[in-house]
Amino acid sequence: MLKDYISQMKGAMGSEHTEIRAQRNTSRRVSVLNGDMISNSRSEESGVCVRVYRNGVYGFASGAEYSESAVREILEAAQRNAKFMDERTGKGKPALPVIAKGTVEYKPYFSDPEQKAYIDFVREVDAYIAKKYPKLVSRRVTAYADSMEKLLVTNDGADGYSIAPRAYVPIIMTANSNDGSTVEMFRVLGAERGGCIDEKYRSVEDFAAEIEQNYEMLMAKAEGVYAEAGVRDVILGPNMAGILAHEAVGHTVEADLVLGGSVAAHLLGKPVASELVTMVDFAHTLHDGSPAPLPVYIDDEGTPATDELIIKDGILVGYMNSRESAQHFGMEPHGNARAYTFSDEPLIRMRNTGILPGKSKIEEMIASIKDGYYLTETGNGQADTTGEFMFGVNMGYEIKNGKLGRAIRDTTISGIAFEMLKTVDMLSDDNVWVSSGFCGKKQPMPVGMGGPALKCRINIGGR
Repeated sequence: MLKDYISQMKGAMGSEHTEIRAQRNTSRRVSVLNGDMISNSRSEESGVCVRVYRNGVYGFASGAEYSESAVREILEAAQRNAKFMDERTGKGKPALPVIAKGTVEYKPYFSDPEQKAYIDFVREVDAYIAKKYPKLVSRRVTAYADSMEKLLVTNDGADGYSIAPRAYVPIIMTANSNDGSTVEMFRVLGAERGGCIDEKYRSVEDFAAEIEQNYEMLMAKAEGVYAEAGVRDVILGPNMAGILAHEAVGHTVEADLVLGGSVAAHLLGKPVASELVTMVDFAHTLHDGSPAPLPVYIDDEGTPATDELIIKDGILVGYMNSRESAQHFGMEPHGNARAYTFSDEPLIRMRNTGILPGKSKIEEMIASIKDGYYLTETGNGQADTTGEFMFGVNMGYEIKNGKLGRAIRDTTISGIAFEMLKTVDMLSDDNVWVSSGFCGKKQPMPVGMGGPALKCRINIGGR
């Protein structure tokens, strides 16, 4: 755990909003391709930073040395930087409001096994796949673990400690297809919640069913057909709906991007989706009371983390904010300002973003489509602040006369999010949440995303 060298600096902070954050990030990775190790890395970085707000500008300073004397020097440097910036910009904005006082702590189970534990685990999974599925052309297994540990104090008394570990296992299987080409299936095992690798994976049998499901999808895809291009009725599975909510909607309602001219700048209070759609950025607990995959209890400005309602019954009702942007828009901040490393300043970031489930069964949704597609898995995608998006689809099925048909090969979907969401006419009554990989807005950042399956009309690519 991080040693506390920062609490004793409160007397030197002064009256201007000041944050002192000590942070330690860890990353462990082992990857095996067809039994051969191709990646074996173990890294960590730690340090301390200070940010001071003065009349509309921030002074920031950071350093990798973490000691009492180093913290004092960095505090003084940030205060000088704030004074320098203020003298030259003269913005003259009011002080940031006091949000809360008190200490917030989040201390889940945390362990940091030796690298050999990751190596042994990956080799066990690889051997299991090689023995059970000898028809595979290739297989790749990776064990990945990361954590962010943060200790925060602020001049207004909103302090925090948190550690957020994640561990997950991406696997890629490749097989020959019926036309002589190769197809692959990518799946991330254990991404439904955070945790440490020794807590989540005790035996390969713990997720044998998920491996089998990935293999079955691969075999179906090997016999698959190409989708017919055009605007079609489709069902987006939870993984597809989750990344759509994050990339194509979530980023447009981050207040810094709103100020930069995103499409959401002129849509507050207006319909942006069908009345079935309610979308929330959850802090640490989902709508059903279960833990969010990436719990956040306090952000890096000292704001206690609470849920941010973004879309309610199809109406855009809120933005995600920092303290400064919330003051600009006359809104309440809900703890969305986060930084990736000790040398990064907090940015407005999503936490666990998704659409709330509806009342339909997936079987009913399939039965309602005469000629369309059920799209279940995505591996990549992009969107911009206009809400325009394009995502890859690496698993899906035809729907013919209300029944699932053949699997389809890799394709794409595209559209404009706030137009597509207006076509949603069914939402499934279940939902799936995951946290794996990173959001790449200026800094990497762990996030969670998810939701139900949704039925809509969307543009699908062909061959």
